[in-house]
Parts: sequence; structure tokens; C-alpha cells
Amino acid sequence: MMALVVHLKTVAQLRGRGDRIAKVTFRGLPFYSHVAENCEEVAPFNETFRWPIASRLDGNELLEIQVYNYSKVFSNRLIGTFCMVLQKVAEEGHLELTDTLIDDNNTSIKTNVTIDIKYQPMDSSMGNWGEGEFLDVPDDRDGMFAFETDSLISGQSHGSGMSPGRSLQGSIPTFRKTGKGVFSAMKLGKIKSSKDNHKRGDEPAILEMEDLDKKAIRLAGTLEPDAVSLASVTAVTTNVSNKRSKPDIKMEPSSGRPVDYQISITVIEARQLIGLNMDPVVCVEVGDDKKYTSMKESTNCPYYNEYFVFDFHVPPDVMFDKIIKLSVIHSKNLLRSGTLVGTFKMDVGTVYSQPEHQFYHKWAILSDPDDITAGCKGYIKCDIAVVGKGDNIKTPHKANETDEDDVEGNLLLPEGIPAERQWARIYVRIYRAEGLPKMNTTIMANVKKAFIGENRDLVDPYVQVQFAGQKGKTSVQKSSYEPIWNEQVIFTELFPPLCKRIRVQIRDSDKVNDVAIGTHFIDLRKISNDGDKGFLPTLGPAWVNMYGSTRQYTLMDEHQDLNEGLGEGVSFRARLLLSVAVEMLDTTSPDFMSSSEVQVEMVSNISESATGKMEEFFLFGSFLEATMIDRKIGDKPISFEITLGNYGNQIDGVSKSSALKKRKKEGENAEEENELIQNSSEDEAEEEGDALSVSSTPPMRPFITDRNYFHLPYFEKKPCVYIKSWWQDQRRRLYNSNMMDKLADKLEEGLNDVQEIIKTEKAFPERRLRGVLEELSVGCSRFVTLANKDVNQAGRTKLDRERLKSCMREMDTMGQQAKQIRTQVKKNTVKDKLKLAQNFLLRLRFLADEPQHSIPDVFIWMMSNNKRIAYARIPSKDILHSTVDEETGKDCGKVKAVFLKLPGKKGFGPAGWTVQAKLELYLWLGLNKQRKDFLSGLPNGFEEIKAAKTISGHHSVPPVGLAYNMKQVFQLRAHMYQARSLFAADSSGLSDPFARVFFSTHSQVTEILSETLCPTWDQLLVFDDVELFGEASELRDDPPIVVVEIFDQDTVGKAEFIGRTFAKPTIKMCDEHYGPPRFPPQLEYYQIYRGNCTAGELLAAFELLQIGQGGRVDLPPLEGSTDTERGPILPVPLGIRPVLSRYRIEVLFWGLRDLKRINLAQVDRPRVDIECAGRGVQSVLIQNYKKNPNFSTLVKWFEVDLPENELLHPPLNIRVVDCRAFGRYILVGTHAVSCLRRFIYSPPDKTSNNWAHAAKLMNGYMVLTNGGPHPRPSPSLSSRTFSRPAGDVIVNLEDDSSIRKMGTVVKLDATSDAVVKVDTTEEENDKDKKKKKKKKKGGMEEDDETDERVLDWWSKYFASIETLKEIVRAQEAAQAEAEEKEDLEIAAEAADSRSDDFLLRGSKLKEKSKEKKSSKDKKKGQAADCSEKRPIKPKVDELLVYNKELESEYGSFEDWLHTFNLYRGKAGDDDEHALDDDRIVGRFKGSLCMYKLPLSQEITREAGFDPNMGMFQSIPHNDPINILVRVYVVRATDLHPADINGKADPYIVIKLGKSEIKDKENYISKKLNPVFGKSFDMEATFPMESMLTVSVYDWDLVGTDDLIGETKIDLENRFYSKFRATCGISSNYSVHGYNIWRDPLKPSQILAKLCKDAKIDGPHYGPGGKVKVANRIFSGPTEIEDENGLKKQTEEHLALTVLNHWEEIPRVGCKLVPEHVETRPLLNPDKPGIEQGRIEMWVDMFPMDMPAPGPAIDISPRKPKRYELRVIIWNTDEVILEDDDYFTGEKSSDIFVRGWLKGQQEDKQDTDVHYHSLTGEGNFNWRFVFPFDYLVAEEKIVISKKESMFSWDETEYKIPPRLTLQVWDADHFSADDFLGAIELDLNRFPRGAKTAKQCSIDMIRNEQELPTISIFKQKRVKGWWPFVARDENDEMELTGKVEAELHLVTGEEAEKSAVGLGRNEPDPLEKPNRPDTSLMWFLGPLKSIGYFIWRNYRWLILKTLGLLLLLLMLGLFLYSIPGYLVKKMLGA
Repeated sequence: MMALVVHLKTVAQLRGRGDRIAKVTFRGLPFYSHVAENCEEVAPFNETFRWPIASRLDGNELLEIQVYNYSKVFSNRLIGTFCMVLQKVAEEGHLELTDTLIDDNNTSIKTNVTIDIKYQPMDSSMGNWGEGEFLDVPDDRDGMFAFETDSLISGQSHGSGMSPGRSLQGSIPTFRKTGKGVFSAMKLGKIKSSKDNHKRGDEPAILEMEDLDKKAIRLAGTLEPDAVSLASVTAVTTNVSNKRSKPDIKMEPSSGRPVDYQISITVIEARQLIGLNMDPVVCVEVGDDKKYTSMKESTNCPYYNEYFVFDFHVPPDVMFDKIIKLSVIHSKNLLRSGTLVGTFKMDVGTVYSQPEHQFYHKWAILSDPDDITAGCKGYIKCDIAVVGKGDNIKTPHKANETDEDDVEGNLLLPEGIPAERQWARIYVRIYRAEGLPKMNTTIMANVKKAFIGENRDLVDPYVQVQFAGQKGKTSVQKSSYEPIWNEQVIFTELFPPLCKRIRVQIRDSDKVNDVAIGTHFIDLRKISNDGDKGFLPTLGPAWVNMYGSTRQYTLMDEHQDLNEGLGEGVSFRARLLLSVAVEMLDTTSPDFMSSSEVQVEMVSNISESATGKMEEFFLFGSFLEATMIDRKIGDKPISFEITLGNYGNQIDGVSKSSALKKRKKEGENAEEENELIQNSSEDEAEEEGDALSVSSTPPMRPFITDRNYFHLPYFEKKPCVYIKSWWQDQRRRLYNSNMMDKLADKLEEGLNDVQEIIKTEKAFPERRLRGVLEELSVGCSRFVTLANKDVNQAGRTKLDRERLKSCMREMDTMGQQAKQIRTQVKKNTVKDKLKLAQNFLLRLRFLADEPQHSIPDVFIWMMSNNKRIAYARIPSKDILHSTVDEETGKDCGKVKAVFLKLPGKKGFGPAGWTVQAKLELYLWLGLNKQRKDFLSGLPNGFEEIKAAKTISGHHSVPPVGLAYNMKQVFQLRAHMYQARSLFAADSSGLSDPFARVFFSTHSQVTEILSETLCPTWDQLLVFDDVELFGEASELRDDPPIVVVEIFDQDTVGKAEFIGRTFAKPTIKMCDEHYGPPRFPPQLEYYQIYRGNCTAGELLAAFELLQIGQGGRVDLPPLEGSTDTERGPILPVPLGIRPVLSRYRIEVLFWGLRDLKRINLAQVDRPRVDIECAGRGVQSVLIQNYKKNPNFSTLVKWFEVDLPENELLHPPLNIRVVDCRAFGRYILVGTHAVSCLRRFIYSPPDKTSNNWAHAAKLMNGYMVLTNGGPHPRPSPSLSSRTFSRPAGDVIVNLEDDSSIRKMGTVVKLDATSDAVVKVDTTEEENDKDKKKKKKKKKGGMEEDDETDERVLDWWSKYFASIETLKEIVRAQEAAQAEAEEKEDLEIAAEAADSRSDDFLLRGSKLKEKSKEKKSSKDKKKGQAADCSEKRPIKPKVDELLVYNKELESEYGSFEDWLHTFNLYRGKAGDDDEHALDDDRIVGRFKGSLCMYKLPLSQEITREAGFDPNMGMFQSIPHNDPINILVRVYVVRATDLHPADINGKADPYIVIKLGKSEIKDKENYISKKLNPVFGKSFDMEATFPMESMLTVSVYDWDLVGTDDLIGETKIDLENRFYSKFRATCGISSNYSVHGYNIWRDPLKPSQILAKLCKDAKIDGPHYGPGGKVKVANRIFSGPTEIEDENGLKKQTEEHLALTVLNHWEEIPRVGCKLVPEHVETRPLLNPDKPGIEQGRIEMWVDMFPMDMPAPGPAIDISPRKPKRYELRVIIWNTDEVILEDDDYFTGEKSSDIFVRGWLKGQQEDKQDTDVHYHSLTGEGNFNWRFVFPFDYLVAEEKIVISKKESMFSWDETEYKIPPRLTLQVWDADHFSADDFLGAIELDLNRFPRGAKTAKQCSIDMIRNEQELPTISIFKQKRVKGWWPFVARDENDEMELTGKVEAELHLVTGEEAEKSAVGLGRNEPDPLEKPNRPDTSLMWFLGPLKSIGYFIWRNYRWLILKTLGLLLLLLMLGLFLYSIPGYLVKKMLGA
């Protein structure tokens, strides 16, 4: 077990007496010692700590010991810390030492500690590491251990990752680490400089770990993966010792350059709009462009489905800040603007940052900006997509969507934003600004002064703040360079806002027009955190620096854009003190302002110290070299100026900075300060100026280097500059940011390495990745320990505290995750883990960007003639000094190569690529009080030169120059071997390249090679007597860089720049031996850059040899020029040029296509020349290109000597020339094949089957299910299917009425013929059960069996799309599941089973083999699970819908015939070279095959080997062939609108060769998603006509039709491809019906032909439905039914089974193209790179010499079916009462019901009026009849109508079938009153209630939960439904109930049994029985009065009557009782 053991012996020299305790930490794990009680000087701990470690001890890990005074009560007090790097321990395994501790301030204290450290590695030996799962261990001086290097280019791989010790092929110099383990026992805190380390290690060299070997290819990511290993972008990107930092290779500023963008927005529909009976219009705004939808009448849920496109050509920053605003306006017309219902805002950047740059089918929530107390005002469903140039958007497949009706679940909000957003106020407080530039001319000022007599500041600033489309501005402060505003701008916005940036701009108020002075953007994501422990946006109060154009005032500033915030500012403009705060609003409070207008208020002043303590900073710079100065400026003296803010700016830094005043006031109090500000006169400053700073170098005349460049003679004397300046001390911010940046740089470098290793297919990328992650986690924990300092410093803002917390949390979790991922990196997961690690990189970069500025950036300007010429901008954090190394800026105290560039727009394009000057510059910035070490990083061996004035003065003045007394002389040898893939700079499409090599002040050029993009110069350039200043040993570790520029020589004019690259030479000192491992150096590839784009690669090597006392004799000899014809040119010497071996290259010449005219003449007799490494071969001449563009001789070959190392292979050039009369040749075009690797022939391995290859080809083929809920894995994706023994595999397909079964039967023994049958019965039973279950669940039976007659091609198409969507969904689900599982092995398994499970033909392919058992069970579970969720689909045969073009699925069908584009003309200088399409002048078709000689005999001995064809056996002839081409166009989607109304009238045009079909008369009016459903037949002759163009044009009544977009298909490649793309193979064979077999050849004929061509055995049909092909057995059904239902025997099913599984046939198998529909993007040449829509189509091809195919399948669009909906309104009840009676004040209503089918408002129908309903009851018995056309498959009603009076033709609309019923109150004189409405979606609406009582508003509220019915299935429905309306509070309320009957009949039935409208004949309804009172009250006043009285007082009347009766009875009783009694008594 590996372990680190630390024995802590004693801590001595302690002060005082007390209890001590020690804490020892390693890898973040602390141990505490026991408490040493009551000890004085010495604490004898004598304790041992042991850390068992799993990964190797890394040389840059740290051990930390902290000693505390122990206290039982209070917290322990730290005495001091000892920290060491364990490099020495890692090397030697044991170390004893005594060293002092350091305290908090990093100063050493007396207390020392004695420890003894042991490290036991695995095998207790140090030299040979085992696994190599560790980081690079730095090597020892004596190269003590043999590292397992893995050289980048060489093939030999030794094991683990990279070592610093060796580099390419182990023979590039070991750039030693500085000294013998500089840091072995040194502490990080302070560094002693010991003489033996020629370094003052300012930086832990070992922590840097950046060596030559890690050729960080910063940019390699941009190359195509097979391009080449760039073994190095160059050594330059890595830095060996500490004296130099990395130069930046990319030159051109990329921001600020305008780009094309297209924003497409589809407004689909709106729902739940607030308001009664409105006529809504949706307004779509992007920036300032507005577009409107049409108006929909009287509806709260309009359906639009309208598509809008906005095109922009602006810089990205401007684009992403534009606001997209959707607003709904109610009843807008020409005369009035309408009232706003609600709006939704979001910036374009938010959409662009979405996956796929789009929101698809999402609901936007509308809110009212004027009334923010109100809630949601409704929803709009829309699609929004933002496409930049070259983005392609994957549109989710459009088919009938139902799941998006869930509004809440599909809101238009980015991930992680809550649906309920609250209103918030955003306060932007503007305090003051300083350092503003002049914004007015001095002439005007002088005039003013003469008149008024006062001197004013020449600027009137105000601040404008812009956010979310609203602007606010502060007041204007007249004439002030240091304005004070103290105002706040308040925005009220929903939070979190969907707009990312606040723009703060200082502007100068002017009578004519205001101009921007400077702009700053505040990114809300950087000043807030939305996590659980997050914080609201907050900022400052902090200063922000603004940069822009130079400060001289000119009337027309050419760089004004820079001040607007576009592009990189070239000068400091001003700084502004501001703060941002956010307050959430409580909208319920009474004193609440409900408007969201922008407000501006005053705020109180803030104290001086709020932004930090003012400190004096010191900036020192030294110019060691100034070379490559552009010749245009070379004739005048040149000086360089460095500025920091306005300090050091001598020309235009006018405004007096407050620093002077600050400096003076240090001893005084604040009142005096104010006086000072008023009185400080300009002279005071002058006197002190000298001491403050020397900011520019003395002017010097440049010397000539060569004809392009000059240099300044800075030889022994190096000029220096220094500046003192005063800034608030906010270094902590920069330090934290530096730490993260360094981590990110290191991580990026490591990841590039890993990519490099993967790309060059080296061994063990996983080890390197583990190392990288280990390094990251160590770095993260180090950050957490360091960042938590200076917490109580002045000027720390809330953001500082919160950011620190969140950064520490993030870094901590990142460290943990990195550790965790590190353990999971395995060989097969490297790529996934690499992606995760790249996310870390993005997170680090995001965190490192500090939103609160402190010190402004440093600008270096080259001045000539007092004018600013060129500049460089260096962020101040990069050169900031800190006592802690990790915090130091990466360029602080180091020599950096800086390239100056032109400012602003001048720097775009060619001007931006040429270097204006190259400086070797040393910079140091830090606190003045810490400046003692500011010279320590310079190369040693200099004396300081002080300024003349101060010689007498004190010692501490910084030098104004350095004089070097040490000078070394070198000879540089540049071995320029070759370049490749250069940029085409001439109109011929080639270049005449030469290279110019610069080193120090010298330059030389190679010879010019004409007409090539891949020059092989093979030339050695020798630079003699190169003088370099400084100590020899330092130079050895850190030579200056070599710059190589490549130019194109032009006969006239100056050579044109092609690109540039940097390299670091390998150095040999005179006392070193010239020999391995470092010499001779190896050739390496260097990436050539032109601006930000790659422009090729250079293969070269550079060595720098010191010339000692003996002069040049001691150098290794130069071999003289051997070949005399090249004259004095030296070739690259033998040890360096690559080792060659003999290759044969065979070329297949097929033909030339689409050659364009050259100089207006047509190409007639072309020829192809192939050249590689100086050898080549010519094709035969094509005699007549028009008649036959194919070559008559197909194969030729040539032999050539190529390097053994494949990566060094030169490119192969293809050139096409046209032979004209009199022996003239004209170049037509060229193509360079830069990577020959893919054409290298490897003989097939006889033993293995070619499955793996097939697996590669098939990767990613989607095969769709063949019906039945179970998919089966397609062998293409399950790699395991391929790893079987070569037994017979039996595929079984039996026809079973319920479902098709398919199992794979695997024979495990390769020889036996036993067959294992797979039992599928249990699974079938499961399935049946499930079906039953499903039906019960659904609550109602769905008819499962679809009627064969109804099925057509579209049924098949829609079923396939459903399947496609299901698969995608399943894949996404599986992916999400896999991502959730942390355990990666499981994820890897799942990935396997995922691919097995969901990609899918047939029922289920099963594998019976023991070891796969478990995963099979798991899969079964998953698949079953999947089927559980799916509705049972009727069984329809399906095809494949590819949502991309077929080519991308099948490798462009270049399986043996490749297409090479021929280029001519200059390459475009656009950022994307991809758009070279306009340079293509034709295509060469052919192929290459290269192999080493001699070739083994077996191949040539094979039967039927044709020696003339070489490796290209069995290739068809290329004689002309006639073909019938049948093009099916299904539909187009998302077309770019071509007409003003935002629509298009598309039609199809098909071109093939000379023939063209225009389908103009069948244009489809006003549609952007037209369904064409057409097939076109054309005859063509290959090869003359092979390029098919399908275009969509827009029909125009007047003028020419416009092209919307087109797509091109190369039919020839498809025709000849072995994937058989002529006619797709369907999944089932049938002879009639919708799935009829299309190919003229039956499956059995196709199979027989394939077997014959492939020379394989078969097919043998056997009994029992089996067929054997090669050694595979397939089984399937053998019967077929014809139209009449008769069954007959057939072999076709069997043959088809084989064809569908052809990829399983060994050696020759490949996936045959299935029956499919492909989706191709439409492009328009005028808008390159931006999709203009997509077209779904497929192409069938039939050779004319074969039997003719049957008629084309009918795919014409389904005709809508005629239906009639009859709605009978029987009664209403409980309708609310609106009118008051004149006399009695009674409430009553005159009810009538209105109804219409959605979209046909003009056809609305009303019932008669039920007058005077006093109860809300109405009786109607009234029938509405709505005829309509309906598409069942799409569930849409089709309406054709003219859009307006002026429309030429009718437009077809498709809208969902929705019935609207409304209840109204009729008024005689005023408008009728709307009472309520209900809308029923006829496909799914709630069943009506049986009685009026049961009918409630819940039927609408809980619509989602209730079971729904479809009128199309039920046909007849009767019941009660509620009417609803919204009250004032937007609450839904019940306003009535209606009893209605819906009856749906088809068109035919309607004709048979007609009915009348209303109560008319035929089939009349009886009159309703209405009470009399419903007649007008004046017809029967008494009756109605009686009715009123009875109605209101009936109980009273009844009670009274009852009482009266009672009284009467009582009266009668009393009256009659006496008589009765008397009678009784008398006995009468």
C-alpha cells in the first residue's frame, strides 16, 4: 500500500509559555497532534502521522503544518505555518529537515519545526512507475529515471502520459526544470535565491508543470479530427522556465465584426387571454422591427400559426442584446392602435444560449407592464429560433402534437427559471465618474474663454442606463471631467429577468447629437447566483473602467463604435462609480406604484473609503526588443508609451487626475481637500512629474531588417518605463480571478493534450486525463485555502463577499467532482469524461471573470511623430504581483512576446493579420511598497541606468534603462521542410508560397515555390552571429521565439500574407554534446494562423547553437548542397528529414463533373494530374467533356517515397488542366488531399469477420420499429452483436396475426449446425395482458384493427413519424436516466442496452448466451417498461423518416467512389473557411489507395483478380447508362417567407442535367409549411446528368419568381454505392395495397444479384421457411396474400429478411438503404450557411436496361373529408340576468345562443331570442348546421378563403376543430351584451352532464383530469355544458348552462338525410314551450304583474292563505260550537 508518513519531532524557538497543538494537512486531510502542555521554548510533539494514498504522490503536492497556541476556552491562535512542496520526497522517498515557520503576512518568524517524511510507493522502488496513474513527475538534473514518454509524433509508445523530460521522439531537448528541484525543501511563502539555481524561482517551476512536452494545442480543437497531430502548435505555447510567458497566437479581434443572423418566430396560438369577447392581434418585435399577425374576431383563444422571419447583419454583442417582445393587442385597426392586453420580453442572447438555439412549442406568459399588480394576462404558444451563420437547427419532427396542451409544463422560460416570476425593482445607482476625455475642440473653448473669461472642462456628461428594452438617464453635469451625480435609475421588471445585460453608458450631451464616451455592460449572471445558497444581483459600490477610442478629440471619430461597446477598446476613457441592487416587490402593499416606468431619483453620497483604501501602485516595464515594425512607419523615429488609466498618457490624458490631490492630502484633513480640488493649478503637477513616472521610451530611428520589416536597435541598452499611480486597493479580486485563470489554463492545456493523444491514437489517454483531473482537484482545494484572506479589507462589497462564498463552494464541489470522475476514468469512458472536464473549464472561465473592476488595463502604444499607430492591451491582473505565487498574474515579472495591432476597425481583415510590431516586453505591477523585487524576473547580467537628474539622488529610483554586459552569440538553424493546406492566395486557387523566418533582429526567406498549396522547401536557413543578451544558462532554458510568416509571391505588388506561426528553438550550449536524445531535433507540425483562422501547417525544426571560443568550427558541420541545380540552397540534413519508405499509390480515375467555364471558354478536353512528394501520374485525356465526362482508363498507379510516420505524409495534389489547341494548358482547379490516412489499404484479416468494420459504418443508423410495442436492437448499434463466433445466425420471422416475432438464434459453435430456438411465448403473453390492461385503463375501447382500405401511404408516413418521436423520447429518457446514475459502469452498460433497446426494427432481437443474461433481463425490463407507456398502435407497415439528409447517414455514399471538390480563385477571408463554395469550379470523382511495397501475394492470387484494376476490384464500368429517376416530394417545412405578407406561394422545380420540370401551375397559396405530395419522373444519362437539384420557388403574380431555397443530390454516388440507394428496401413484402413493393426486381432477385456480386455462397432456400446465405441462416414466413385474399407460397419474405439484415453477412455485409423519407435543408446562395427551410423527399432510380418499374406510388396529399356538424340547442338554464325592468326593477334577460366552428366566425349562427327570461331558463329547440372539411390524420379543419378583397386566390388554412358556443343578452337599441361562452375541442372535450344540476364550472376548470370524448368517434352526444366568463378579478365564473346535442355526419350521410336550419324543414324541431311572460310586459300587463307578484311573494301569499283558512276554521268552530253543545246537551 502506498503511504506518506510524516514524523513531527519538535517545534522550537517558541515564545512565551503555554499549551501548543499542531495540525498537519496533506491532500486536504488534516491530522491534529496531541496537546503539548505547558512548554516553553520547545514543544516535543514526537508524533507520527500516516496517510494511505491511492494515487501516486505528485511532485507538486503540498504538505502543510500549522502550529497553534492551544486554548480550552477560546479558539486556538495560529503561531505560524510551514508549507512545502513534496517534490524531493516524491523523488527520493525520504527527507529530514528543520525549517522556520511563516506567519500570516508571509514573513518568516524564528520558530522552527523539525520533521522527517517518508513516502512508500507501491513497490518501494523509485525508478519505474507501474500504472502511471499520476501526473508528470519532473525529472532530475541527471535524468535519473526513464520516463514512460509517449512521444507525440513517433509511433513508439512507452506507456503512460507525457513526461517533461523528453519530448517528441525523445529527441527534442529536455528543457530542464529550474535547478535541482528548486522547490524541494523551499517554502512557497518566500523564496531564497541560491546561486546554484540560476533562477530566482519567482514561481514554483514545479507547480507550473508547463513543458515543451505538453504542446498545448490551444486551438487544435478547430481542426478536423483527422487533420494531423499538431505535435505542437509549438513549443511556444508552453513555458519552460519562469522568465517568459506564452505569446498569444491569435491576432485579430473577433468581436465587433458584423455577422448574419436570422430570427424565426412562429406564433401558433394564444390561450386564456384576459378580457371579454376580444379581437386579438399579436405583435412580434425584435429590436426595432415590428410585425403583426392577422386579427381573429371575438375569441379569447385565437389560433394563428403564422411564421415571421427577421434578418440581421450585426455584431454578436448587438444581436444578443436585442429584445424580442411579444405583445397581444385587442381590437387594433387602421384608425386606432388598440389596447395592450399583455407583453412578454426576452433578449435574443437567452434564446441563443438554449440547446439548439431555440424554444420549440412553448407558452409565453403575458403580463401587463402598466399594471404589475395583476397576474398573468394569458399565454401565447410560439417557436423562437435564432440562427447564426453556420448554425444548423434541428427542428423536432412536426406531427400532430397533443402533449403541448399542458401550458404550465411547457412555459417559454429557460431551464431553472420559476414559472411564477415576481416583480422586482432594479436600482442602478450612479455616483460619480473621473478621468473623462475632452469631448469638444479647444478652439471653441478658447472662443468661450475670450467671451466669458473662464476656463471650463470640455465635456457635459450624463449616464444612460438601458435594460430590457427600457432606457433611463441621469441629469447632465455641465462642463465637468469629474462629474458627481448621486442618482439612481430604477427599472421595474419581472424577476429573474430574461434579459442578461444592463448597459451603462456615459454620454456627452451636445446641442447637435449626443455621443457615447464609454460603455460598460453588466452581466446579471455574473453578479448574482440562482442556487439554493445564491444571492440576488448586487454590485458595488465599485468603479468600472470604460475603454474605447483614443482620447484625442476629433469631430468625426473613426473609432466611435468602440465607445458604444463594440470591439476591443484601445484606450482608457473614464471610470464610473456605480452600484446595482435588486429589491423584490410586494405587490399587495397599499402604497404600491403599479406602473413599470423607469424612474430616476437622487441618492445620498457615499464615503471615499467605501470602494477601498487608496494605495500607490508601481508599474515597471522594460523593452528588451522591438522588431517586425511595419515598413510604412519605419522612416520616422518611434517611441513606445505605456499607460495605466490616464497615468502615463502624455498626449491626451488631459484631465487632471484626482491622484495628485490624493497624494497631497495624505497628511491633511478632508476640508482642505476640497480647496485643493478647486485650486490645484496645472503647474504644480509639472514640477513633480518627473519623479512620478517615465512612461515612454526615447524616440529612435528604426533599422531595416528586410524589405517588409524594421527593428529598433535595442542591443545592449534596453529602455525602461515606470509609472506610479493611485488606485483603490482591490487586489484580492484580481488575485482570486488569477488563481482561477491559472487553474483554467492548466486544465485547458491538459485537456488539449488528452484530445491530442486520442486524435493521434496514442496509448493511455485515460492516464493523462486522470492526471489532469488530479491536478484540478489539488488546485481547487488550494484555491479554497488561499482565497479566504483579507476578508475584512476596506471596500469589500456585498458582491465580493457573496462571490467569495459561491466561488469557494463551486471550487470545492468542482474539486470533489474532479476527484470522483478521476476514479471513473476508464479506457472506454475517456471521451465522456473529457466532455465533463470541458464543462469544468467553462465553469472556471465563467467564475474567473470579475465583474467589479479595480485597476484599469495597461495599454502599450507605438508612437510615431506624436501619433498613435498601433497598440496592445494587457489586462492588469495578468501582470499583478503577489507574494503568493498562485495569485500572481501569469505575465508578471516575465518576458512576454507582445504583438501590436491596429486599433478598431482598421484591425479587421488583412490589416489585422499583419504585425505592426513585435515586442519582447517585461512588465511588473504591484504596490509601491512591495516593489523591491520588480527587476527579479529580467534575464540576468544587466546594470541599471538611472535618469540623469536623479544620479545624486537616492538609490531607490527605478532605472530608465538596462545595460547588458553579458552577450552570447548563437547560430540559428531553421530546417524548413514543408507546409501543407495553405491558404489559396491567387486567383488560380493556388499560391506561390515562401516563408520568412524572424529571430531577434534577423530574418531570412526560403525560396519561392510556384503554384502549390503544399510546398516542400526542404531548405535549411542558417542565421549566423545572432546576439542574445543575458546569462547563457537562462537563455538555454528560455530562448526567444522564432516567428515564421508565410507569404504568397505576386509578380506585381507586394507579397501577400498567408499566415504566421511561432516556434521555440532547441538550444545547445557550447559545452553540451550534439547528440541524442535532444539532437538532432525532430520535425514538428506548427499550426499556421491568419487572423483567428487556421491557414495551414508548417513542418519544421529549429535549433539554436551557441558559438563558443572556438568559433564556428565547434558546431556540427553543415552538409554542403548536394544537388547542384538548386545552387547555394542547403537541404534539411539527414538526421532531421524523415525516414522514407516506398509506397505505391493507385488512383481510380472515374470522371469529372460540373466543370465551370474558365476565362469564358468551356472546358473541352480535361486531364487530371495527381502529384505527391514530387512524383505523380496523369489520367488519360477526356476527348469530349460534353459527350462523356468519364475517363476511359480507370486505374493508374505510381510509386513514391514517403515518410514511415503516417503523420508526416505530405498532401496529395489533384490538378485538373484543360488541353487547348497548340499544346496550351490551362489550370481548371485543384484539390489537396491533406490526409492520406483514410486511403491507406490494409489487407483484410482472413480470420475475423468484417463485423467490426460494419459496426463502424453502421454506427448510428436508425431503424424504425416494424409495429408492435417492442423495438428490437439494430445490430448496427449493439457492438456486441458483432463479437460472435462465425456460426450460423438464424433470424426467425413468423407471421402471427397479433404481432410479428423476431428472435436471433445464435449458434455458439462455429462448425456445428445445431440451432438454438429462442422461446418468445412468455413475452407474447405478457404483451397480450398488457394490451388488455391498457384498454381497461383507457376507460373506453379504441378500435385496434385499422381497416386495410382506409390505409394509404400517409398512414404509413404518420405512423413512422410517431415511432421516430417515440424513439427520440425513449432515447432522451434513457440518457437522462444514465446521467442520473453516478456509477459509470452502469451508465456504460445502460448506453449499450440503450442502443440495444430503442433502435429498433421488428419485435425484439434476443441473444441467448450465458454472460449476457443479466443485461438481457435488465433490457427486458426497460423495454417492457417502455411498452407499458405506449398506446397500442394499429399495425401499419412503416418506413424510416430520417431527420437529416441520407448522405450524412451513409457517409455521403463515398464507400468506394470519392468526390473531390476542385477549387480555383482566392480563398475568402471570411471567418469561416467552410463557405468556400463559390470557389468550387467542379468535382473530380475517383479514389485513391496507397500501400507499402512489397504487397503480400495472397491478395493478387485471389480468383478473378484483375491486375489492371489493382486494389479496385469488382468496380462497375463507367460507361454511360440510362436511368429513370423518380423524385417524390412529400412536403416542405419552415420556409423562409418570400412575400411582404410574411408568407410564400411555394412550388417545386426539379433540374437534372438539361431537363427541368417546373410545377408552377400547382403552386400552394400563402403557405410556409406546404404539403406537396407529388412524384416526378425524369430520364437521365449518367455520367452527363448526375446532379439533381430540387428547388422551392415562390410564385409571384408580377415579376420573376424568387428562389426560396434548393438542395442538391449527387445521384451517381447513390447509384453506384454498395448501400444500394437506388430504391429503398421496405420492411415487408406485399403485392398490393399501400405497401406495394416498388422495385422492379423482387427481393429474391436482388438477393441473388448481391450474392453473385459479392462472390458469396447462397442463397439456399430450405424447407420450413429457412434460407442460408454465407454461413448465416435466416427464417421467416413463406406465404403471401394477393388482392383477392388467396394465399400462395413465396420465397420473397425470406429474401427480404436477409436484405434487411444484410449487415450481418460477414466480410461484404453493409446496411442496405431502407424505404425512407429524408429531410434535406434548403439553402439559398444569397444567404450562405443559413437554412431557408427543409424539404422531405426521397429519390428512386431504375436502370433503363432492367424491366420497367410499376407506376409511382400515390402520395398526393389526403383530401379533407366533408363532414357536417349539427348542433341542437335545446335549453339553457341559470343564465345570469342582465336587464332591469322599467317598472318593477326586476332582473331579466333576453337570451339567445350564438355558435360557430373555430376559424369560421363569418359563418356564425344565432338562435331566436327567448325574451324576458326571469329565471335564466331559455327554451330554443334550435338547430345549427356547420358543414366543414376535415383531415383526420392531422386533426385539422381545412378552410379555403381569400385573405382580403385584393387577394388573387384563395388561401388554405388548417385549424383545429373547435366549436364555440356563446350566450348573449339581446338589446333593442344598444349593442347586445356578451354573457358567457364555452369552447369545445371536437377531438377531446368533456362529456356533458346528465342534468343541469350536475353541470358545474369544474367541467372547465379541471378539464385536464376529466375523461374526454371525441365527436369523431362518438358521432352523437347530448348533455349539459357550462358557460363561463371572467369577472373583474380575472376569476372564472359560471354564467349559465346549455343543454345541447352534437351530431356529426359525413358529407354523404348529410346529403341522404338532410336537416333544416333553426326549426325549418326537413326534419323540423317542435316549437319550444315558453311561458307567456316571455312576451313583452306591455302585451299583458295584468298577467305579468300577477306573475311578478306571484314570483316574489308566493310564500307569503301561501302562508297568508293558510293562516286565513286556519282562522276561518277557528271562527267557524267558535261560531258553531255553542249551538252544537246546546244540541248535545238537550239531546236533540
